[in-house]
Amino acid sequence: MSKRCCHIAIAVLLSMPVAAWAQAQGSQAPPSSSSANNVPSDADLAAAHCVIGEERFLPGDYYYCLGGLAYGQHHYGQSVRFFTTAASWASKPAQYVLAVMALNGDHQPRNRALALAWLALAAERPNSRFQSPYEELHKAVTQAERHAANDLLEKMRPIYGDATAAKRAEDRYIEGMKWLARMNKGSNQFCLEGMSTLDRQTVNPSGCPPVQQVVTRIDRQADTVFEGWSGHVTVGSLQQVDASAAKPSGSP
Repeated sequence: MSKRCCHIAIAVLLSMPVAAWAQAQGSQAPPSSSSANNVPSDADLAAAHCVIGEERFLPGDYYYCLGGLAYGQHHYGQSVRFFTTAASWASKPAQYVLAVMALNGDHQPRNRALALAWLALAAERPNSRFQSPYEELHKAVTQAERHAANDLLEKMRPIYGDATAAKRAEDRYIEGMKWLARMNKGSNQFCLEGMSTLDRQTVNPSGCPPVQQVVTRIDRQADTVFEGWSGHVTVGSLQQVDASAAKPSGSP
């Protein structure tokens, strides 16, 4: 079916990373030129600014952003690859968009079994916002398509299911935050690659916010990425180390 269907899917989900980061930076996400349904145009998607430094912490969020960006630039094969990479990092929005694209034959053969499999993954968390679309499609497909979807799920779950993908994403997030904690030296600023370009109202000549401010923003976005997943742990405020306490006894 049409690009509009995927645009609608992306519009529904576009708690897109760029919007969250832009708001956190005190700037505005790119204005929408689309109609009353708030469906983003290709130009809207192509104008997205994906924060490359976010990949160290939340790769699912970052590659989801790249997927929307590539779609807006008409690089549809690349878009699917980015969304699929995001899905492997437990991005439920990416899994949902992949389902919509498969369901509607958006620049690929129409495949309702594959769409159902992606929706099953997207809806696997408790109280998922994707549960209703999954149930609706489950009722609409044939018994043969349900069996085909189950066969696909057996192959997809070890890669894209939360049991492995969310744990992998959580490990990346925790390691990234540990690295950021090592960068924390009191009042130092930190430039997350690609983020300072969004901050058009900064009073800091370097364009870089304090490290703790970056931590807070990443943590806030992580809450969205891991929404509904019971394994997620928020890192919270960094603990500054007392330099004198860290020195061995008798050292200068």
